[in-house]
Amino acid sequence: MDQLAGVFVANHSSFIQIEKMSNVFGKSALQSIIPVDLFLFLISNDLNFKTMNLKTNLVLFLILISVIFTSAQEVFKNKDLTITKLEKNMWVVETTDKTTMYLIEGTEKALLIDTGTKCEKLDEVIRKITQKPLYVVITHAHGDHDGNIGYFEEIYLHAADTVLLGKTYKGKVHFVKDGDVFDLGGKKIEVSHMPAHTPGSIVLLDRKAGTCYSGDAFGSGQVWLQLRPYAPMKTYIESCKKMENLMDVGITKIYCGHYPYVKKAYDKAYITEMRTLAEALVSGTAPEAKPHPQKVSIGSENPMMVTLGGATIVYDPEHLK
Repeated sequence: MDQLAGVFVANHSSFIQIEKMSNVFGKSALQSIIPVDLFLFLISNDLNFKTMNLKTNLVLFLILISVIFTSAQEVFKNKDLTITKLEKNMWVVETTDKTTMYLIEGTEKALLIDTGTKCEKLDEVIRKITQKPLYVVITHAHGDHDGNIGYFEEIYLHAADTVLLGKTYKGKVHFVKDGDVFDLGGKKIEVSHMPAHTPGSIVLLDRKAGTCYSGDAFGSGQVWLQLRPYAPMKTYIESCKKMENLMDVGITKIYCGHYPYVKKAYDKAYITEMRTLAEALVSGTAPEAKPHPQKVSIGSENPMMVTLGGATIVYDPEHLK
């Protein structure tokens, strides 16, 4: 996609108008393979089709076809889940009850982020995608993220979440801390501690790719902070600031913990909205809150929710500070 964008920019004054491409591929098809910001860029400029030479046309056509065939592709599906290739050597696993896992592969090893729920023989399913030695890393110890750890002999998670980890797991638990790195061969995945949703919530960073896998640390449009053990809102604010700083130095996209609800990666603006909303809750200047319709066994008896733009925080009014 970077290569395609480079050709677009290099041919700014001579690229085909998006309407002409729409006649061939259909506007919705183009929007499904070209990022929204690039799509808007194309339709916002007066670009001259007639001045393009045959060689440029051919190069652009070949790149476009490449993008079509390398964009998100479903590679496996059963009654429990669907696996889709999102990027080179990266797959998203979406379960029928909307939990999410990510699989990342290096030249020597692979890494599975979370284990979801309702996934019969998950270990065998993952082996359909990669045969490389596998790290299994849990972003936090809630059942919709560690529900299938029993299929694996070893897992990695932050020690602060042992208070939430069930006692039925018989395998080996390795504890990770801020700054730890999993070297997969040609790809390094770094741990960053982001508490609030749970005490030991972590995100996983692929700095080379500019990618973050966030679990539920910042929600999937809606972050749940009404759960026990409660964290003060200032803890969440600090995690948001930390994530913003990471996005100032190379991280450009965040793949969240419940991808089926959003079907996209978040950018820095989402984290900024979350931080702004959290700060407003603390200062008493937040938009009007309303009761959250869902109560869970480990959560507040009277959860409230408040929204700013695309960010929603669910919280317990008695544990803001």
